[in-house]
Amino acid sequence: MRTLYETTIINTGGREGIVYSEDQEFQLEVAKPKALGGKVTTATNPEQLFAAGYGACFNSALESLLEGDKIEIEKSEVRTTVSLVRDTDNGGLKLVVKLEVSIDGIDEDQKHQYVEKAHHHCPYSKAVKDSIDVEIVVI
Repeated sequence: MRTLYETTIINTGGREGIVYSEDQEFQLEVAKPKALGGKVTTATNPEQLFAAGYGACFNSALESLLEGDKIEIEKSEVRTTVSLVRDTDNGGLKLVVKLEVSIDGIDEDQKHQYVEKAHHHCPYSKAVKDSIDVEIVVI
């Protein structure tokens, strides 16, 4: 397997620290969200980072498939909601994801077809398959 891209991110301080790349080109403060007992802040949290990555990856897979089939669209948008919920199986926590996908410029059947294809092509979707509940809504 040939690696196309690789990055390493380091965290210190868990939810009350920082995340940064080894080359220092990426750095963000991390803080607990208010809902988990944190303070209001401009820092990010793991769920936001996951939502940002998953949404960008999914939309990229979608646009790549459309482009590969020479289907022109006006715009595509993925709204990703990541929820941290209690895991009833073991009392811990787990993630639940909702992807709301809109594609302007193609008919409803094509929207559903390409969103389904994107779900099978997206590296994040592949990574979370059978471990995170993912709901996909085509708008």
